[in-house]
Amino acid sequence: MRSVDEARLAVIGLGYVGLPLAAEFGKRLSVVGFDINAARVAELRAGYDRTLEMEREELSAAERLTFSTALADIVDCNVFIVTVPTPIDEHKRPDLTPLIRASEAVGKVLKHGDIVIYESTVYPGATEEECVPVLERVSGLVFNRDFFAGYSPERINPGDKQHRLPTIRKVTSGSTPEIAEFVDQLYASIVTAGTYKAGSIRVAEAAKVIENTQRDLNIALINELAIIFNRLGIDTEQVLLAAGTKWNFLPFRPGLVGGHCIGIDPYYLTHKAQAIGYHPEIILAGRRLNDGMGPYVAGQLIKAMLKQQIQVNGARVLLLGLTFKENCPDVRNTRVIDVVRELEAFGVTVDVHDPWVNSEEVEAEYGVTPIDNPALGTYDGIVLAVAHEEFVAMGETAIRAFARENHVLYDLKFALPQGAADLRL
Repeated sequence: MRSVDEARLAVIGLGYVGLPLAAEFGKRLSVVGFDINAARVAELRAGYDRTLEMEREELSAAERLTFSTALADIVDCNVFIVTVPTPIDEHKRPDLTPLIRASEAVGKVLKHGDIVIYESTVYPGATEEECVPVLERVSGLVFNRDFFAGYSPERINPGDKQHRLPTIRKVTSGSTPEIAEFVDQLYASIVTAGTYKAGSIRVAEAAKVIENTQRDLNIALINELAIIFNRLGIDTEQVLLAAGTKWNFLPFRPGLVGGHCIGIDPYYLTHKAQAIGYHPEIILAGRRLNDGMGPYVAGQLIKAMLKQQIQVNGARVLLLGLTFKENCPDVRNTRVIDVVRELEAFGVTVDVHDPWVNSEEVEAEYGVTPIDNPALGTYDGIVLAVAHEEFVAMGETAIRAFARENHVLYDLKFALPQGAADLRL
């Protein structure tokens, strides 16, 4: 088996996961970052990352990294790492289309002895049951004889400048013991936090999908508690702070559960569970509750406006923040859009302001046009939906300045001091 130093890498997909991976490997190995998005590749060649995960200096430090949209440029590679998205469709079923297409592309250049490593989140068994057959069909090669596979689930946290790829322990696996060892050594060469070699690809796949399922269920519990405490007239944050004084109380907070991980990964596990004849009660219950938080938030705002004798039909509401989390431009699967849709169903005119988003991307994905400068003294309701540093710095007075004299301010993120907002989740 070849040594890690002989690896010539192709990273397929240059998003939030693929680009940091390609850049880190590109500091010591020959790497081609491959993406079908020509505009994205052109920006990266110019040293600009629209996801804001990588600075120009970080890209420059990856001296052995090149970018391409041409399969011909990855023909000489012998290790292919697939980092494409794994979304769900409108019926909340796994959509493996990007993964299958990426596998087809790799299959066209696959050679004897090559290794294909997947990082995309999938259900247990997907790599060997869905991806490997595509590689075999397109390449004409035989799995575990002519080529091999590995799985090392991504653990990227968008917008997090503290927990970066090298400082997050990496789970690895391979289709044979020898390949598992190679994959582990490959990642160990860039991950200073260390690696954990799982017993099989299926184990590694399962470990990834339950990481976010666990978080999803914990947040669902806190969301349900917030609904209960709201009806009891008790401030949820005060309760959580008090309970948090116990050493083993988990510090979760209520909120809208979006993004390309926590709000999606559980559906991959439940899909596989149902395929083998088991109906997962708890996981789906948590998903239903979290998916319902957007309409709940909108309903709470409407009730508060009515108590203030504000005419709802025709009212104007400002949402501060659209991304799925603070201080990053990622709008994938943001559940803030659920609040927008529900308010619009009540006849409310909704303006969205978010200094982090790409307006063209938002318009294409959600049909919403963000505004750059909300007018002062205009809104009947304001929802602080995402705790971007800009909004936190503004404080209560500056935020309320956007509103009419009679209005409601709803703080979803506990971003303002207690008592500063009219409503909190």
